[in-house]
Amino acid sequence: MRVASVATMPRLEYPTYLDHIRTESARFREVLTGCDPAARVPACPDWDAADLVWHLAGVQLFWAKVIRHRPAAPDDPPIADEPEAQRPESYSELLDTFDDFSHALVTELERADPLAHAWHWSPEQTVGTSYRRQAHEALIHRLDAEQTAGMVTPLDPPLAADGVLELLGVMYGGEPPEWGRVERSPARVAVELTDSPDVFWVEPCTFFGTEPESGKNYDGPHLLVVDDPGAPADATIRGAAADLDAWLWSRRDDAGIEVTGDLEVYGAFMAAVSPDLN
Repeated sequence: MRVASVATMPRLEYPTYLDHIRTESARFREVLTGCDPAARVPACPDWDAADLVWHLAGVQLFWAKVIRHRPAAPDDPPIADEPEAQRPESYSELLDTFDDFSHALVTELERADPLAHAWHWSPEQTVGTSYRRQAHEALIHRLDAEQTAGMVTPLDPPLAADGVLELLGVMYGGEPPEWGRVERSPARVAVELTDSPDVFWVEPCTFFGTEPESGKNYDGPHLLVVDDPGAPADATIRGAAADLDAWLWSRRDDAGIEVTGDLEVYGAFMAAVSPDLN
C-alpha cells in the first residue's frame, strides 16, 4: 500500500478547510461585485474580472460534480453526460451563477466523508483532497480578485503555510506516477517560515516521463519534499507564510523574502517552481 508523503497530508482539520472555502469564496464575490468587469487581473493579464469570476465558478462546479458522482472520473458517466455550463452574458448574472456553483461545491463537500474515495488528478484519491485543494484555489483567486480591485487584505497564515507545502509537494513535486521516474540530487533547500516553526525541506531533482494516454512528455525540473537531513541546507529561503505562498504562486514579488546559500541550488529550485500550472 502506498504511504502518503507529508506534503500530501492535510495540515488543517477538514472543517477548517471547508470554512476557508466559504470565507475565501465570499470575499472573492464581495470584492468583484463592485469591480469593473473589464478590469485586468494582474497575475493573469489575459483575463478581466468577468473572466476571473467565470473561472472560479467553473472550477467549483467541476469539483462539485466530481464529489457528487464519486468515484467516477470526469470523462466517465454520469459526469461526462451532464450538459456543459453556459457562461451568462451579463456580469450580474455571472456573479449569481458563481453563487450557485460555489454553494454546490460546499454542499457536496458537507455531505461527503473526507476519507471517501473520489477521483482526483493528484495521487490522493479522496474527497479530503478536494477540501484542501479547493481551499487554496479559493484563497489564491481571492487574492487575484483583490489585486484586480486594488484592495488587498492579508492571507490567513496557517492556510498559507499549508499552501506553501502543498505547492512544493503536490503542485510542483511529489512522488512520480508509474509511467515516470525521478533522477535524484544530493542538494537540499530549506524553506523556512519566519512566522511559524515550520521548515520544509525540498530536493530539486529531475522528472522523466511521457504520459501514456496523451503522449505528452513531462521531462523537466521537479521537487521532492524530504525529511530534515540533519545537516545544513545547501540553500535557504526565508519568509512569512503568506508572502511565500503568494510569491510561489507568482502573485507578488520577492520583496522581504531572504535567500542564502548556493545560488545554483536555488536556481534549480526556481526552475522547478517557474512553469505555469494548469
